[in-house]
Amino acid sequence: MSDRPIEVSVVVPVKDEAENVGPLAREIAAAMRGEPAHEIIFVDDGSTDGTAEALLKLKHEIPVLRVLSHARNAGQSRAIRTGVRAARGPIVITLDGDGQNDPADIAKVLDPMRKGPPTLGMVSGERAKRHDNFIRRLSSRVGNGVRRALLKDKARDVGCSLKAFRREAYLALPFFDHLHRFVIALMLREGYDVQFMDVSHRPRTKGVSKYNLRNRLFVGISDLCGVLWLKRRFRAPVESKELP
Repeated sequence: MSDRPIEVSVVVPVKDEAENVGPLAREIAAAMRGEPAHEIIFVDDGSTDGTAEALLKLKHEIPVLRVLSHARNAGQSRAIRTGVRAARGPIVITLDGDGQNDPADIAKVLDPMRKGPPTLGMVSGERAKRHDNFIRRLSSRVGNGVRRALLKDKARDVGCSLKAFRREAYLALPFFDHLHRFVIALMLREGYDVQFMDVSHRPRTKGVSKYNLRNRLFVGISDLCGVLWLKRRFRAPVESKELP
């Protein structure tokens, strides 16, 4: 492990993904091999299938791996926030723990994030070709269309977890459950720019999806109303100076 300060932290929230975490962690490590100052953080969100134990077995193989564990399931947004708060790098990469995001695409969001101006808060992946069932694709299409029309965030695919962002910008956002679905709109609300990059998407080969129409579409309606309220109540920051 390099003695240099950590520059990039990869955060992966997982829940009951014991079969996926080993191959995924190795793929991430391979994708980050050219980054001497990085860390990989898996956040086990109250799994009951041995996910944490599977991760701990990898620590001797992947020295930059850190494993955080929730005592009980707290949801994807809280797991991401736990990982981001623990991250030591100023740039954070997130991706799903089911293996459907390809770690080889990390460079597609990391490179523009690193080269961008300070006003660039996030580079968000957008899945060019979805490998999900019809119901998931339909609910995502409807949800993305309604959200984009109301929030004006220009995002075609907020469900893509492969993102790069500035840690301090993310932690300054108001936190609530399901924040991960609205993080683009809230980054824009804070005055940051957001870029979009096409990335690949892979079929799930092991494990079971944690999302369905009920917990994606219907819950999202109340969340959307809350984010609209946050946008309406926002006041832009005013320049200030310290007085002598």
